[in-house]
Amino acid sequence: MSSSPQGPAGPPSDSRLTRTIFLISALGLFLELLLIRWVSTEIRIFAYLQNTVLVVCFLGLGMGCWDSRRPFVLRELLVPLTILVALLAIPTTRVALGEISNLFSGFDDLLIWSPASAQGWGRLLAPAVGLLLTFLLMTLLWETFVPVGRLLGKLLSDHPHTIHAYSANVAGSLVGIWLFVLASALHLPPAAWFATFAAGAVFFLGAGGRSKFGDAGLLAAIVLSAAVAGYEAGWQDVRWTPYQKLAVRDLTSNAPESAEDNNLSFRLRGERRVFHAVGDTFNAVNNTGCQATVDLRPETVAANPGRYPPAQRGFSQYDLPAKLHPNPQSVLIVGAGSGNDAAGALRNGARRVVAVEIDPGIIELGRKYHPERPYADPRVEVVNDDARSYFATCRDTFDVIAFGLLDSHTTTAMTNARLDHYVYTVESLAQAKKLLKPGGIAVLSFEVAKPYVADRMATALEQVFGHKPVSFRVPLNGYGWGGVLFVVGPDEATVRHRIADWPGLAALVAEWQAADRLTFPGTTKLATDDWPYIYLEKPTIPVLYYLLAGVLGLLFLRGLRKLQSERVVRAWGKTGTHFFFLGAAFTLLEVQNVSKAAVVLGNTWVVNAVIISGVMVMILLANLVAARLPRLPLAPVYALLVASCLGLYALDLSTFAFLAYPTKVVVVGLLTSLPMLFSGIVFVRSFADADWKDAALGANLMGALAGGVLQSVTFVTGIQSLLLIVAGLYVGALLSRPRPGNPVPVPAVE
Repeated sequence: MSSSPQGPAGPPSDSRLTRTIFLISALGLFLELLLIRWVSTEIRIFAYLQNTVLVVCFLGLGMGCWDSRRPFVLRELLVPLTILVALLAIPTTRVALGEISNLFSGFDDLLIWSPASAQGWGRLLAPAVGLLLTFLLMTLLWETFVPVGRLLGKLLSDHPHTIHAYSANVAGSLVGIWLFVLASALHLPPAAWFATFAAGAVFFLGAGGRSKFGDAGLLAAIVLSAAVAGYEAGWQDVRWTPYQKLAVRDLTSNAPESAEDNNLSFRLRGERRVFHAVGDTFNAVNNTGCQATVDLRPETVAANPGRYPPAQRGFSQYDLPAKLHPNPQSVLIVGAGSGNDAAGALRNGARRVVAVEIDPGIIELGRKYHPERPYADPRVEVVNDDARSYFATCRDTFDVIAFGLLDSHTTTAMTNARLDHYVYTVESLAQAKKLLKPGGIAVLSFEVAKPYVADRMATALEQVFGHKPVSFRVPLNGYGWGGVLFVVGPDEATVRHRIADWPGLAALVAEWQAADRLTFPGTTKLATDDWPYIYLEKPTIPVLYYLLAGVLGLLFLRGLRKLQSERVVRAWGKTGTHFFFLGAAFTLLEVQNVSKAAVVLGNTWVVNAVIISGVMVMILLANLVAARLPRLPLAPVYALLVASCLGLYALDLSTFAFLAYPTKVVVVGLLTSLPMLFSGIVFVRSFADADWKDAALGANLMGALAGGVLQSVTFVTGIQSLLLIVAGLYVGALLSRPRPGNPVPVPAVE
């Protein structure tokens, strides 16, 4: 592109404008997803708070639209992006940024899975330093997306056919989504993501009158820095799956000879860390110790008495589920990981094992590295699926159901829910119970880092199974990571009798119970499909969310001053309010769609991608309706929009769980996407009428940002209530809609 919006040969043609809108939309959406995924992985706190990165992208795009009178300069995008990638490539700076997770771990109202070491005044200083580093990170993200918004706002304003232009924007976004989905499906590393972005950005080399060679040099530096950032010294295998980053380290060359020598020190993300040496390979998930393959074959255990305490021989956490059933013909394992649980079931006589694991990369690592090769055994059926989805679609029954360590280190797309949240709700446990044969037993293992988490799990199991679970904490040692085991079955007496049937096990359990006296007062709010937040003690918005909202506000004020956009805010008017409401409502509606799909269809990356893509398709359909029916009265459309939101609020989509999966996908997809059709018609008609489309789009993106922040109220109200908020926002959009023929202009900055 030339430095002038018109180019050297006069105004660009409509087709060129359309193509450019399509390209910048695809490129911008791809870059947004790339950075959400990459930053959230490398700086683990944002894996739990992915919306932080999302809303900053919205802020940059929206304020860029307000600033669209200035020319687009590719260099202004590439410089902050280069700095960001370099910071995560240089060992010293990436260690500093990685410490943000630890700096925020002192809050008691949110479980972050990171050690809180600060004491005294340090408990106040640590989050302050964390917020400062977060502000630096947010600033770089904001600076990256302002130029994208600037160009997009300019192109949409200049295009003579608004609906065509907006359709190109949506179609490009859809391509950007599926381009990143493809990269994730192929397990490509970040260097390949950035190379894909660089290939698309070639079209804009030299934009703003800068040197094409300079821009190309920055793109090359970004790709090379990403390659350096992805290198992990001493790790044999690093994979980027659709869900998380997996790194494998072989421990067999320096396996500990005794329990006292069980700690290994090595570098991860450039920082020296100490981990307990469990098993033969150590698997880091999103840069934290999470899994290991454990060789518990009798001959291996007998040959290493120092590594494997003799009193626990045969009673590892992986052996116990099948041992606690007198005839474990069939075993279901959810959260099967790399195969430890499946191997334990096989060692204890299971004739059929169904191992369900959501991450295909973890399955591959299990096939490649597990010394017992459980996934190669013909008795084992490996299922790559979400546990909740499998519960809903399975028609078999089992003697034993084992919940592996499903604690997740990432959230789902667009929502506050982590991957494991919906597995531990009361509704999910009830589905699991239906899969048990008479006399069957269920064993749930979990790393209980807070007493309220243990109380939540135990109380939910008691409510579903009708008796208190037998609970004990298995210690971390050569036999495995350990954690609290909750055992339920026909009744408590049966469970205790089966424990007593094994010589030595009853004494071992009594020893574990004495070492860690677990108490379950039964007062903790239970996790449900509407309130799935197992890592929150009670319905409340964590303090950290308020602090991050404050940092976001500071970034907004900084942006206003830098871009001199105060005039836009002062002239916000009715049009700005109208588009703000539409943006906030749309984002919350999308969050609701993804959440409902996770409950009914499963929380897999494919489901999330299809649902979000379905939203885009509905918008394109709405554009078609608006183009074909330009005189369609909007009052009935608003009425249908609000009514569909209220209808979804009253409808329990889980009632469709009995349907065949393809049918269920169609039914749930259509029901959740129906409001999107009406919302799309409303938006495109208003957008076509707006005098200042760049400012209108900016206001809409600010609303989307507000929606991303506002979804935190689900921590208090539950997820279903979002539909009432959405309905209210659309009513606000109706009341603030400028009268046809008398639009209220919102001036852009000259």
